[in-house]
Amino acid sequence: MEIVRDVLLVLHFVGLASLLGGFLVQMKPRTKKVVAAMVHGALTQLVTGVALVGTAYALGHGDDVDNAKIGVKLVVLLVITALVLRGRRQESVSTGVWGAIGALTLVNVVVAVVW
Repeated sequence: MEIVRDVLLVLHFVGLASLLGGFLVQMKPRTKKVVAAMVHGALTQLVTGVALVGTAYALGHGDDVDNAKIGVKLVVLLVITALVLRGRRQESVSTGVWGAIGALTLVNVVVAVVW
């Protein structure tokens, strides 16, 4: 089960890299878009994050899980996912939506590391 947790953690980081990388690629163009990497990254983060919490409980480490932290991260990620899914169907997104996706992604990283 530890191997499953490690694989999920690696995939969680890959999802973060995809989401953040897709955001950073859009810095230069004037017209901001939600690229496929952002969609796949957000969904990967969501699925692997939930699975990581589940494996923590399955391994008997449920007491080590900070449910408040996980709840905050989940809410932030749900907002990111909603923005990304809504924006993927549009030709372009406003700079505000694009910036919110990037800022919220960084907020989730900060919560994960600092909290």
